[in-house]
Amino acid sequence: MSTSQSGNYGRRKHYIPLESNPEVFTELIHALGVSSLSFQDVYSLDDPELLSLVPRPILGLVLIFPAMEDYDKVLEEDKKTRPNVYTGKGEDEPVIWFEQTIGNACGLYALLHCICNGAAKEYLSICVPFDPTERALALEASDEVEYAHAHAGKSGYTVAPDPKDNVEHLYVAFVTSNTQNGDVYEMDGMKQGPLKTGVSLNEGDDLLCEAGRKLVKAFPEYWL
Repeated sequence: MSTSQSGNYGRRKHYIPLESNPEVFTELIHALGVSSLSFQDVYSLDDPELLSLVPRPILGLVLIFPAMEDYDKVLEEDKKTRPNVYTGKGEDEPVIWFEQTIGNACGLYALLHCICNGAAKEYLSICVPFDPTERALALEASDEVEYAHAHAGKSGYTVAPDPKDNVEHLYVAFVTSNTQNGDVYEMDGMKQGPLKTGVSLNEGDDLLCEAGRKLVKAFPEYWL
């Protein structure tokens, strides 16, 4: 996570950045109690043979990308477009979004966005009644989450950086709505809230269908 992203809470905590590794991601969500789901690498968005290796359906996508020099400008533009931070909560909320208040933890937020939305929502419904501020504060206060993340942060193949180091890559997630309309949302805890992408999945499709793959291919160019 780029340290240029100051957020709204001044970063009271910093976590070790997560290695982009499906084993690390899976270990972390299992430690958080979601033991029946797992993460897999997607090696291609075009090669049918490589795509066939990915177990389906895909309930959420985590994308890692290089931190852009203009990312602060992206966040500022988002604030201009959406000056009020998203405050949705409850059963009627289209997606469950966490505002990121922990430094270098964009990977954690991406994973939480995946396991709290769409068909995966049933596995971690405890956050449904909370608004994003309450969710953020509960997450910061959780010793269980902090311990699980610290272990996951040190369990990859690369040397774990210091929690306050500058890191060159960012994570975001793509999820489907908790309603039945198939809308796809970009979930970035640094922004003002969940972002409706304009892509909707047909019944029976998952996030690696043609429309979902086109969305990922266009990211982050569609910001600019």
